[in-house]
Amino acid sequence: MILLIQYMLVFTSVLMLVALGGCFSEHSGVINIGLEGIMVFGALGGALVMKYMPAQYGFVFVVCCILASMLMGVLYSLLLAVAAINFKADQTLVGTAMNLLGTAAATVIVKALNTAENPNNPSSTIQYIAAKKNFLIVDGYEFNWFMPLALILLLLSYVILYKTRFGLRLMACGEHPQAASSVGINVLKMRYWGVMISGLLGGFGGLVYITAGVSEWKFENGVAGFGFLALAVMIFGGWKPFRIALAALLFGLFRSLSNVYTGFAFLNSLNLPSTVYNMLPYIISLVVLIFFSANSAAPKAEGIPYDKGSR
Repeated sequence: MILLIQYMLVFTSVLMLVALGGCFSEHSGVINIGLEGIMVFGALGGALVMKYMPAQYGFVFVVCCILASMLMGVLYSLLLAVAAINFKADQTLVGTAMNLLGTAAATVIVKALNTAENPNNPSSTIQYIAAKKNFLIVDGYEFNWFMPLALILLLLSYVILYKTRFGLRLMACGEHPQAASSVGINVLKMRYWGVMISGLLGGFGGLVYITAGVSEWKFENGVAGFGFLALAVMIFGGWKPFRIALAALLFGLFRSLSNVYTGFAFLNSLNLPSTVYNMLPYIISLVVLIFFSANSAAPKAEGIPYDKGSR
């Protein structure tokens, strides 16, 4: 049971962080399908710090890993911002391209670095066995510092969106950008902020994901569809931070079963193959989208390129 709770909290943290990132982007009016690619690049940034920075620096090491993942996520999200905001490209197509590019580019980068160090080892894997111990609150358990930080970011997201002028302006740009512009709000600037915040949170979520229970990551595997699961969590949560957290908790529970089902006599007695438990969160996401997407209250102007001359 303790192991189930540990993994559930880890996966909940990942889904909540990435879904909150998507929430900021879509509240600004930009659909961010590219969360999967952003997660991969965020994971790459954190993994490279874990690979090359001495682990004995402790707290400074953890901070550098988090900042690197966030920075890489923000930089990669700028591809979406430039294409969708400046060039008015189709946001769904750009996000899909980012997902495909993210895993491929990260794999090429890691293989190039590994080949430079050892020409006989052109793998796409980065190990962080010793480095990972710095993230754990209690050694030997999967409770890490990412969990309380994710909770802090959840509360901060709520305050920013609903209690600050910045958040209200951001949401106005996703609901009626022409009206927002008429009162002096720079819609393009606010949309850039929304996308970059999604990159920041999505990149951090990628780092949390690759350190969940393992001490190395093969970047050819990407993030196993977690970016798309986060989109389902965001829709199920109605683009509201606390509801997103509850939805992430539900999805995190189903995802964690694939890691710990062997420890439950009832689940073992069902004699189901492990692939069934691996499929559970994705099946749940399809069910959620079927029953809840039609009635979801998405920002009215999301996905619509801003044209100052239109009304």
